[in-house]
Amino acid sequence: MTTTTTTAATAPVLAPVAAPAARRRRRSLAPGRRLPASRLIGPVLLLALWAAASAAGRLDPGAIPAPWTVLRTAAHLWTDGTLTTDILTSLQRAGAGFAIGLTAGVVLALVSGLSRVGEALIDGSVQLNRAIPTLGLIPLFILWLGIGETFKVAIIAIVVYIPIYLNTHAALSGIDHRFVELAEVQGLSRLGFVRQIVIPGALPGFFVGLRLGVTGSWLGLVVLEQINATSGLGYLMFQAQNYGQSDVILVGLLVYGVFGLVSDSAVRIVERRVLSWRRTLSN
Repeated sequence: MTTTTTTAATAPVLAPVAAPAARRRRRSLAPGRRLPASRLIGPVLLLALWAAASAAGRLDPGAIPAPWTVLRTAAHLWTDGTLTTDILTSLQRAGAGFAIGLTAGVVLALVSGLSRVGEALIDGSVQLNRAIPTLGLIPLFILWLGIGETFKVAIIAIVVYIPIYLNTHAALSGIDHRFVELAEVQGLSRLGFVRQIVIPGALPGFFVGLRLGVTGSWLGLVVLEQINATSGLGYLMFQAQNYGQSDVILVGLLVYGVFGLVSDSAVRIVERRVLSWRRTLSN
């Protein structure tokens, strides 16, 4: 009886001592919850520093005009229709080249990634094309296609298809062979294999290539529109350079930057929705 009483008396004393250790939480190693509009923090901070330096007289207005000067110039160009026309022209060129490059990159990656014969015929040529600076092909394409719109669209398509092909092909090659064996055991058809195994496995790499391709289309456009062009943002900047209008040049650069940021953000949104089944650090 004495032993039973002692045990019952001491049991409530031991429980509170062990409880804090059981409730102790492990430190999380994940990046944490995503901040709202986090990708705008960097650009807004740069804009604030630019405005502060301009207001303090630290920047030469002739070389780097103040943000409010650039905004007034952009408003003037938009009002007289110059900026609107150049933006629409640039969007048409970038859109046409991007569509061609996207189609070519995906088709070539599928043929090369799903067939040894296709890989032998395609992959080496694409790797050779990747090693050649794309902008170095401009003189040759001018001789082949003339100095009109065709060569500009063709160069943009090349800039776009290379990263899409490389990343999609790498994703296809990285699919675990055990999934292929599982598809064979399940008796999947070729179409079912592509739909259930190939496409989900290649989508992460495809979206990486897509983001690089979208950015590449704008990078190529800014150079191409300074070669025998009569409209477009690059042409606008080239003309401004001849007249020493640094504010107009900055307007063109800001428009390119906004287009690049918006298009990349759009691809990211689609990627998160399509790949919502994945558990990664980003989500």
